[in-house]
Amino acid sequence: MENDDGTKEDTQSQVKNSVSMEKNCCNEDTFRLHMVTWNVATADPPDDISSLLHLNSPKTPDLYVIGLQEVYAAPHKFIIDMAVEDSWSHLFMSSLAPRGYLKVSSIRMQGLLLLFFSKLAHVPFIRDIQDTYTRTGIFGYWGNKGGVSIRLSFYGHMLCFLNCHLAAHMQYASQRVDEFEYILDTQTFGPKKTPHILDHKLVFWFGDLNFRIQDHGMHFLRNCITSHKFNLLWSKDQLTMMKKKEAFLQEFDEGPLDFQPTYKFDRFSDRYDSSGKMRKPAWTDRILWRVKPKEPPPEEEKDEDRDSGLDEKNTKQQEEEEEFPLKLRQDSYTSNMEYGVSDHKPVIGIFTLELRKMYETPLVRVCAEGEWSADFDAMVIYSPLQPFPSSAWDWIGLYKVGFRSVSDYITYTWVKDDEVSFNDELTQVYVSKDEIPVLGGECVLCYYCSTLQCIVGISSPFKVQESKVAVEEGLAPENINGLDKATAS
Repeated sequence: MENDDGTKEDTQSQVKNSVSMEKNCCNEDTFRLHMVTWNVATADPPDDISSLLHLNSPKTPDLYVIGLQEVYAAPHKFIIDMAVEDSWSHLFMSSLAPRGYLKVSSIRMQGLLLLFFSKLAHVPFIRDIQDTYTRTGIFGYWGNKGGVSIRLSFYGHMLCFLNCHLAAHMQYASQRVDEFEYILDTQTFGPKKTPHILDHKLVFWFGDLNFRIQDHGMHFLRNCITSHKFNLLWSKDQLTMMKKKEAFLQEFDEGPLDFQPTYKFDRFSDRYDSSGKMRKPAWTDRILWRVKPKEPPPEEEKDEDRDSGLDEKNTKQQEEEEEFPLKLRQDSYTSNMEYGVSDHKPVIGIFTLELRKMYETPLVRVCAEGEWSADFDAMVIYSPLQPFPSSAWDWIGLYKVGFRSVSDYITYTWVKDDEVSFNDELTQVYVSKDEIPVLGGECVLCYYCSTLQCIVGISSPFKVQESKVAVEEGLAPENINGLDKATAS
């Protein structure tokens, strides 16, 4: 854990612990998930998000999932954000990378942004990553409303995260449900066993869902909030009411709304809307989840035309559910009142995910051979531990410990083009000394599979030595190329 003073040694130690691929790190079947949803109302990010991410908590999450709505998306700003990362993504990555978290995936549709982070130790076991989006604004042509999703396999279990911003205003509760159903129907993924959102073993539905508290007057609403009698408002929460009418919504669970409504506030205050519109407070910002219901046992049928292939598929699913169960427990569901940049307060959900891993060995073992320095060429050794679809487009990247995303490599080498030797058990790959950072530093190697489009192997941290030649020749930092500046930063 990092001390309150944020010492470099503690952070470095935490990163190394998260990087370690020892069995005792990855053999646990319980994982902590920290989720955030926040309508940021086109605001710039705050200076510090430690409280939002619970960075000083003794319990560190394995995964972070952050869903934002109304990220500033004016045309000129959106184009800039597409070329370089947006300010919100930059803040989250800069805050989490030094603590050993990697941005595994992200997707943005105008103001909707979804980010998925993982401790580095879990990254080789996160596969089949796909993302997609659905527009529902202005007859489905505009992306100011809709949903963005990331789906992936986590130790073999298929998970899906759907961040939505649905239609606003009190009178459109039914339209919000229709939009959600439309998103579920239209979002599709690759030709696997989980082509649709509800095919996944675990689904999170969250975001600014925009459901309001109806019927109650403003005076009663504010009295209940002031006296913390939130339960008196639950029966008139539109999402709660719609769940009683719509069977598919009843499959989604949610923790109790034991926190004050998160909309709408005067900015930089804890005061509800004091403008002329005097909008009623509401729990617009929500986090729900759905664990896939167990398949019912096949009924005995006398029909000779019964689909035996479908029965076989259902039987396999039942056997998998029994052998590799998944359970979810919500440990906390609350808002964070200290952030005032938006007229919404962020909502945080903390979960414990219990599952039996379908695999515990990465697809590839990769390591640095011998001493590394910019004074001589280096070698990488890798060996496949399981069959996987390798190709000539696979590469091994050299990263600084604490890197932020897969594109943050210092340099990389093609596994086939730069191959030196191989046998049935291991392969040596060459790295030119000209590609190795002169200043050296703590680094890791990552094997990236182009077919699977994910990292499938990570080395233990190792030290790249400072170039003795550079020291002797008195090379100043300003004369060192950009790769070394990245390593030195």
